[in-house]
Amino acid sequence: MSVRDTLFDGEPDWLTHTLTFAGKVAQPASVVLPDGARIERPEVGVLRLIPVQPEIDERLIVSAGVHGNETAPIEVLNGLVNGLLSGEWTLRQEVLLILGNPPAMVEGSRFVEHNLNRLFSGVHQKAPYAGTDEARRAEALEAICREFSKPAPAVAHYDLHTAIRPSKREKFALYPYVPGRKVPNRQLAFLAESGVSTLLLQHKSGTTFASFSSTELGAESFTVELGQVRPFGQNDLTRFTGIEASLKALMIQQPLVTESDGRMAVMAVFEVVEEILNTGPNFRFHIPDDVANFTEYPPGEVIWEDDNDCYRVGDQPEAIVFPNRDVPVGHRVGLMVRRKPLIRE
Repeated sequence: MSVRDTLFDGEPDWLTHTLTFAGKVAQPASVVLPDGARIERPEVGVLRLIPVQPEIDERLIVSAGVHGNETAPIEVLNGLVNGLLSGEWTLRQEVLLILGNPPAMVEGSRFVEHNLNRLFSGVHQKAPYAGTDEARRAEALEAICREFSKPAPAVAHYDLHTAIRPSKREKFALYPYVPGRKVPNRQLAFLAESGVSTLLLQHKSGTTFASFSSTELGAESFTVELGQVRPFGQNDLTRFTGIEASLKALMIQQPLVTESDGRMAVMAVFEVVEEILNTGPNFRFHIPDDVANFTEYPPGEVIWEDDNDCYRVGDQPEAIVFPNRDVPVGHRVGLMVRRKPLIRE
């Protein structure tokens, strides 16, 4: 039996195996590549790549498919695994690859019952989520990541996504909030190499996968938005060659761009200045439903109001990110963000 057949129970690749066994139990598998590197599959949709001799102590977590309909990053990771199995490149860093929500991937939906990317940092233990399939998946992924990162002095985590909504800035990254933290230069180099030219600094701790790995594992983590949602097989993967090349460069320990590279110099950085919450039945949101992320509004523009409050853009232009008026009372309707200088490590 071939290495591929052993690892994927006779299925042709990792993605097909994950879709076939979504929501089912598959026996763990482990294989050794001709160069001595090892690949372990402890769970459906999870691969651990172990080189013969890691060249650095840092470990790398790369996740995709936390939202099941965001297929392009899933296809990128599947292609990287295929290249490794075919001997196209040699592994030199320990890596954990994760396809987050296999049942939602099968359905072609963002999630099945609950948004998996809001269930981390222990939220999966709370009502009404506890006991649901997506809560169990969040708990399992937390445990796998803890075990993987525990002996490592440094961990990086890139959680890859695409978006339903168009964006004025197609590729952007969100840097989870950790008090006093600055963005390391090598992480800026990675983003630039990936074609990501916009960075949004988050303003408070969250319950996303990247927030979990930042706050609980001490990882340098980013949620990376890479374009728009398309079904499997309909993605133009030439638009994702940047992230594919930069991830492979990390895995084979090939140098990334230098700090002086021009792409880093043009990185646009935004900070959150207003988190918009649905305040109740009299809440009025003055942003059109079809507006693109990072659409800018001039000073004085009214963004939202209710019977007691009114939010206007301040004395500098602000942009809207993740607008969604159809959320329950108390939930986030969107973020207002503003350009700021980047403070590096």
